[in-house]
Amino acid sequence: MNIQTFTFSILLILLGLVGYFGTGRLSITALIPTWLGILILICGIVALSHRFTKTFMHIAVVLAFLGFLGTFHGIIKMVKMLMGITIPLPQAAIAQSIMSLLCLVYVLICFRWFLNNRRKKSPRIIA
Repeated sequence: MNIQTFTFSILLILLGLVGYFGTGRLSITALIPTWLGILILICGIVALSHRFTKTFMHIAVVLAFLGFLGTFHGIIKMVKMLMGITIPLPQAAIAQSIMSLLCLVYVLICFRWFLNNRRKKSPRIIA
């Protein structure tokens, strides 16, 4: 699971940096994906210790889910853009929708991983 955590955190960090420098460093809020990616990366590094794996992977998933909820409106803006409606700050809408989808994919992958681990640990009853 650490490979996925590191991959998604690096993608979020890059998204924030590209958004910030790609828009001419106009808004510090373009770095929000970078900060979220750094937090998830830290959780992934701490989770390398078997003692803290479960706790910090859950923290990483909660952070990603909050990231999804916080940027979901970017997907709505993208749909409006695709319908031809002009919206303010289209670059922000693109970055928000990418962040939202990245976070959602990460949460779903982690959820599947958690379920598979629970199935492996639970005893099977054969009738």
